[in-house]
Amino acid sequence: MRRTSTGRSTNTSKSSGIQSPIFNFTTIAILGGVLVLGIGIGIAFSSTTTLSPSNVASREFIDTRAPNPEICVQYGASAMVMDARLFVTLNPFNVYVAQPNMRPGCVLRQNNWAILEQRKLVTSDQVRECKNRLNTFGFTGNLDSDKPDIRCIYQNEAAQNFFTSQPGAVTSPQDTDRF
Repeated sequence: MRRTSTGRSTNTSKSSGIQSPIFNFTTIAILGGVLVLGIGIGIAFSSTTTLSPSNVASREFIDTRAPNPEICVQYGASAMVMDARLFVTLNPFNVYVAQPNMRPGCVLRQNNWAILEQRKLVTSDQVRECKNRLNTFGFTGNLDSDKPDIRCIYQNEAAQNFFTSQPGAVTSPQDTDRF
């Protein structure tokens, strides 16, 4: 008797022993090139940032806008000065805030106060009083003009930069810029 075929076929041919891996050297090289190209484009976009008064994006921009920038950078630090008024009523209790005024300013290091004394912008009594409270001087307006606004200011040690103190950070940055 003759047997009939059941429709099953057996594939007796063997596939080759070398198969193409998903990530071969060519694919890895292409992905590496795309990564390098992406980093290069990102650097190009970030270095061509337009700096205008509506876009204060860097320390260099603030340094150039500070009053007397050469003195400020050499003997202190440029700053953004914000003046705001608070109005508090007691009956009923409410707090009102006026529109803040932002302008460029400068904070001098304690060992550089002689610049202000030599220009006769502060008196020795003001220097002694400010030093006794462990404060420093900050100013807005040009020092060469008739009336720069110079004030004894207090460095708030409790203020934190929440951009650098993120949850999960290993250590917090050390404060080394004591003015």
